[in-house]
Amino acid sequence: MKSCVTIALVPEIKTGPWIYWNDLEASMAKAADLGFDAVELFTASADAVPADRLAALADQFGLKIAAVGTGAGKVLHGLTLTDPDPAIRSKAVAFISDMMAFGATFGAPAIIGSMQGNAVSGIEKKQALAWLAEGLNTLGKRAEDQGVKLIYEPLNRYETNLINQLETGVSFINSLETRSVVLLADLFHMNIEETSLAESIRSAGSHIGHVHFADSNRRPIGRGHTAMNDVATALKEIDYQGYISAEAFPWPDSDQAATQTITSYRQYFSS
Repeated sequence: MKSCVTIALVPEIKTGPWIYWNDLEASMAKAADLGFDAVELFTASADAVPADRLAALADQFGLKIAAVGTGAGKVLHGLTLTDPDPAIRSKAVAFISDMMAFGATFGAPAIIGSMQGNAVSGIEKKQALAWLAEGLNTLGKRAEDQGVKLIYEPLNRYETNLINQLETGVSFINSLETRSVVLLADLFHMNIEETSLAESIRSAGSHIGHVHFADSNRRPIGRGHTAMNDVATALKEIDYQGYISAEAFPWPDSDQAATQTITSYRQYFSS
């Protein structure tokens, strides 16, 4: 397993759960100094950060790009894969496709979280899931062509009414035509929705392609009540080899949150 920390470069989501903010170079330098293996980026668009600049910074600081978030498509443009308007769904697929191409330059998958949307009033959940499946099938094929996976994230019930648990997520991605979609196990969402985080991880097994490392209150691990010993044991038992990425609030500030995160990562995963 490899350590990762999040960097957000979108001012409109300043209250969100990302450790570092705004200054890409300074954030990457701090991540490298602490010993992180990689960074996960949340940008406003696929061209918000020139690929050659990001490549140079990654090389300078010895960091990998673990994944790229797509949530700006919803936050800034109101795009989701389950909007009743087919034109908006098409724009959502295009936005995610561009983000996928950007990430694939670095071997990094794109994450679909908030852009999955909801079954809105007047639309049956079955129909919304059909639209979601259609979008993921299209995007999964493009991910395969680019040599990366596509990461789908079950969210808690307060953020989506579609898929909230890993078990449901496994059934859903197994129903897709594409085999290039994997699940994101976000420990914060799981603390709300899962009966047992460890058993859910064991059950999902190889379907898990990314982990978001945040405590029960969305603060860095060690600042809430998540039973991390059990979670770490389960991830080792399924032979998870991906990133453990801190998508947590910068509490009490970014530097202390990053230090707490890497300390916790080493506590649970370096032995």
